[in-house]
Amino acid sequence: MGGFGIGTGEFAIMGLMPNVSRDLGVSEPQVGHLISAYALGVVVGAPILAVLGARFFRRHLLILLMGFYAVGNLASALAPGYDSLLVFRFIAGLPHGAYFGVAALVAASLVPPHQRGKAVSRVMIGLTLALMIGNPLATVLGQSLDWRYAFGFVGAVALVTVALIVVFLPLNRDEPRNSPLRELKAFNRSQVWYALAIGAIGFSGMFCILSYLAPTLLNKTEVNPSWIPIAMAVFGLGGFFGNILGGWLFDRFQFRSVGLLLLWAAVMLALFPFATESIWTTLIICFLIAQMVALGPALQTRLMDVANDAQTLAAASHHAAFNVANAIGPWLGGMAITAGLGWQFTGYVGAATAVAGLLIFFMAYRERASQVSLAP
Repeated sequence: MGGFGIGTGEFAIMGLMPNVSRDLGVSEPQVGHLISAYALGVVVGAPILAVLGARFFRRHLLILLMGFYAVGNLASALAPGYDSLLVFRFIAGLPHGAYFGVAALVAASLVPPHQRGKAVSRVMIGLTLALMIGNPLATVLGQSLDWRYAFGFVGAVALVTVALIVVFLPLNRDEPRNSPLRELKAFNRSQVWYALAIGAIGFSGMFCILSYLAPTLLNKTEVNPSWIPIAMAVFGLGGFFGNILGGWLFDRFQFRSVGLLLLWAAVMLALFPFATESIWTTLIICFLIAQMVALGPALQTRLMDVANDAQTLAAASHHAAFNVANAIGPWLGGMAITAGLGWQFTGYVGAATAVAGLLIFFMAYRERASQVSLAP
């Protein structure tokens, strides 16, 4: 439920970009800055809240973080103008990464080591359901009523999540807790930073496509606005299957699965411009590009393997890295669109970032291989 609320809150504005632009009197690339502001909030909040919360029991920390998320989204629903909305989207993003990171640690602690990828992917199911159901629902709410109702809905889901955590998640007083200083010291490992860089750069292509999907459908594919929530639902369906695939691939192939997924992403993103001529080919390519979500559980579990004593910080920073991607993607896509290269050019931008992520993967894999060969 928490993942569903967070995912809906993060992605809702992507389907409502034309509505927000019209209501606030700003351009669609400026609405893209609202997406980047939220992502920047995740980047700032994830490591800070993870370090500050290292001494908390995980149950208590999840309650505080989700309560914070409810406040940020209810404030967004009531924002009087563009500037205040920009601030509230930043605030709403602050607890995002820490919440997902702590939830993933809770899930991974409940299963054998060889099933951790699958457990993490189950935590992320809420996020993919947000893409498949929450985002289209928010789009319909915004189109039929007002875009503010979408953020009000997210705030309500967050409050329900708080109640569910209180009722169903028991307090484990034996769980390991860490000092903030120890978390920071253990975090300084090259393989941790490689994994974060792959998420930040390699995953930005998906956000580049998703952020401008609504105006691309209207201006390039030239379809009725009623197709936008359908396209969002198809994207979410692809993400749902991709999330399950990512956990399975990592349990089977370990870190190599990340390289395979980045290669797939580069090819699919490069095909996007050719697919936008027809709504049917656009829907197919959206489903295939959304398989990139598989990188989420794969990289999350990889970080658990290499972070050692920095588990909370690494798990939260994974989502910070993905939201760096959520900031980079709309920013690069907006630059290309503003330069007059066309809405469909976001596919080429995304493919370039996936290739860059693949290069980082090869650097990490080569260093890992050399460390193994030097081990006694």
